[in-house]
Amino acid sequence: MAKAVLVLEDGTVIHGRAIGKIGTTTGELCFTTAMTGYQESFTDPSYHRQILIMTASHIGNYGVVPEEAEAHKVHIAGLVVHRFSEMASRWLAHRTLQEYLEENNVVGISDVDTRQLVRYIRSKGAMNAIISSEETDINKLRKLVKEVPSMAGLELASEVSTPEPFYYGNPESPLRIAVMDYGVKRSSLYELSVRGAYLKVFPAKTDPAEVVKWNPDGIFLSNGPGDPAAMHYAIEQATYFMDKGIPLFGICLGHQILSLARGYKTFKMHHGHRGINHPVYNTIADRSEITTQNHGFCVEATDKGPGIISHINLNDNTNEGLIYLDKPAIGVQYHPEACPGPHDSKYLFDAFVNLAKGEEPALFRNAARKVKSMFYV
Repeated sequence: MAKAVLVLEDGTVIHGRAIGKIGTTTGELCFTTAMTGYQESFTDPSYHRQILIMTASHIGNYGVVPEEAEAHKVHIAGLVVHRFSEMASRWLAHRTLQEYLEENNVVGISDVDTRQLVRYIRSKGAMNAIISSEETDINKLRKLVKEVPSMAGLELASEVSTPEPFYYGNPESPLRIAVMDYGVKRSSLYELSVRGAYLKVFPAKTDPAEVVKWNPDGIFLSNGPGDPAAMHYAIEQATYFMDKGIPLFGICLGHQILSLARGYKTFKMHHGHRGINHPVYNTIADRSEITTQNHGFCVEATDKGPGIISHINLNDNTNEGLIYLDKPAIGVQYHPEACPGPHDSKYLFDAFVNLAKGEEPALFRNAARKVKSMFYV
């Protein structure tokens, strides 16, 4: 099999075996601790322009099933694994992972000690990298990786968003939810639709007045890639929606956009949160949740802001959610649609749907009780 090389921004060189397409790729190096759900991760638009390290010891064992994709194509820029299976052991599999990566033009490398590499990233921080199975000149690769732009300051949501609006769910439903597609996952659309919502999915840079013209009962701000602070158009959208008093629910990037619209700041994390086993403390319900996460930026939330800090990451105490009692709005940093991952946080979709129906969710009642205030939709 062909050889491949991984070169990090700081000059570190790691040799391995080529998987996927033969070629060269660049991106920000990040990692996930998930042992399953690799197809869902590869097709998550939030991984756009990123090289993903999988810490699970074997990847590819159960092949690929179309129904498990979160988007119509693979979004990762490259893949780093320890052991790669070129066979699919699941009878449901339509193709092997090798075939899938080739079809989607994904360059990868295997036979890498991924856990050692992850420890290195956790120590040094996220950095850009290059994978090549066609170029053997290390000095040339080191030069090329230095030319890769930092994720900080990049607006990427418009690159993965739908080019045209589309509908999802039952058109006869009286409940209408507008979805701002900054890189939305199919599982989020599914979770809203099974709760009775009819969805219209809008391109990222849609004029907010056009969205409101559809007369939605609520607006969902989706997950997505890139630096939220660079998305001035999205911050203006969220501000416009809040001024109209329309219920809002933001997940991951959507939460960051919502927070920026309310005066909070965001920052680039040292190495981000990615995986399916992150513990989060729900300050409103006084309980913990095991969550799915995928973000490299975070909200710099304080008690002095307009929102109630509803969720806190138990690994590093970073913000994981805000509830706004002066506006019908909820934002969480993690992924309650949890595909792949645990389902502890799906109640958030229930809360948003209730909010869109004009009802006061228990989440808001408890938050209001916590600060000894009342909330009115």
